[in-house]
Amino acid sequence: MRHARRRVVRRVTRLAAVGGLLLGGTMVTRAVASEPPVPEAVPYAAAEQEAGPGAELVSRLGASRTGGSWIADDGGTVVAVTDEKAADEVRRAGAEPRMVRHSLKDLKAATSTLREAPRVPGTAWALDYRSNEVVVRGDRTVSADDWSELTGVAEDIGGFVRMERTEGTFTLRLNGAEPILSTAGRCSAGFNVTDGSREFILTAGHCGPDGSVWFADGGGREQVGTTVGGSFPGDDYSLIEYDSGKAGPGAGVVAVGDGKGIRITGVGEAAVGQRVFRSGSTTGLRDGEVTALGATVNYPEGTVSGLIETDVCAEPGDSGGPMFSEGVALGVTSGGSGDCRAGGTTYFQPLTKALTQLKVKLIVSGQDGDGTATAAPAPSASEAADAAGGTSPGTGTGIPDASTLLSRLTDPRNVGPGMLIMGGSLVALVATRWIRAEQDRKAYRRHYSATWG
Repeated sequence: MRHARRRVVRRVTRLAAVGGLLLGGTMVTRAVASEPPVPEAVPYAAAEQEAGPGAELVSRLGASRTGGSWIADDGGTVVAVTDEKAADEVRRAGAEPRMVRHSLKDLKAATSTLREAPRVPGTAWALDYRSNEVVVRGDRTVSADDWSELTGVAEDIGGFVRMERTEGTFTLRLNGAEPILSTAGRCSAGFNVTDGSREFILTAGHCGPDGSVWFADGGGREQVGTTVGGSFPGDDYSLIEYDSGKAGPGAGVVAVGDGKGIRITGVGEAAVGQRVFRSGSTTGLRDGEVTALGATVNYPEGTVSGLIETDVCAEPGDSGGPMFSEGVALGVTSGGSGDCRAGGTTYFQPLTKALTQLKVKLIVSGQDGDGTATAAPAPSASEAADAAGGTSPGTGTGIPDASTLLSRLTDPRNVGPGMLIMGGSLVALVATRWIRAEQDRKAYRRHYSATWG
């Protein structure tokens, strides 16, 4: 009778184990099928998004007949033109023409003349399309003699070069999104990019030379990666290769503070008058407007050209942090003057040039995103933000608490529970077979021991 009960128990256990294997396999299959798409990588050309028809019109009409374009206060596009025929073409395209005296060709020729003049640290200039001028700024470190000499150069160019003094000092914002630290100082992670096999942080070039090692903590225990390429001065961008080779979850998200982040869906060119947001590890999320393009800044450490000028504030430590608008990546923080108490001017390295020169693609969020959408602290409602579940560039995931673990175990999209059931079922199946084999061996020994006497 006892042996019969044991046989029933073994059979029931084997049936349960086989059922567990089938159930676990079904759970794993469903989890894989419902897994959200991984963040996509897109090149600049495929993801480019224009703020309006202005850039295309300027390109089509040419630099001799236009003086740039910008976004008006009502959201419409304004294109500066130098003749009535060009104005008619602008109207037919649905934009507003604005007659100006100086063409884009004239403005760029003026900046070329300024670059050929003796370099004066603490100065900067940019193309102001709205005033149809080149604006030259000098900070408080520029001596009266240097400023006088530069003013003479501007006067020789013509009356469309405007000279302005600023109270602040043009400095690199070395010291954004999330902080990254090395022996060179503290910077902010910008955007995640990939070359197809490896993944990197794209940040400012002045943050550190090739070989700089970066950490996520001040104690140097959480190593993030190593700088493997970039350009500064001249440009201001660099790549930090992740030690693990991968950015991890939330690669298409940039942090904006309070555990939240913005989903990045593409990359584009900035437009004058466009509202933009910047995130940095020192001052968090800030917003402002693009005030000029094609800016040149003569930092004490070197000259950088082709920058985006904005009235967004920034402070040391914000260098390399991301600038974006409506989820479209535009640039990384280079430097500027002022601070976030009194305000100031901040310059950004355009992302499009950095991607092209480095031969990498921006990692963007898939259509399903990287987490639960919530409201970000400062952007408009159209700036879709993620809850704290998505990590940002330069950071790693922490150890989840008990409630997080429980939610993951009960999540039907998680393959873990199915794998656990399959593993337990295999152990039970093997155990019953082993027990049966051991019982058979013992019975065999008892039988022949009795036979041999």
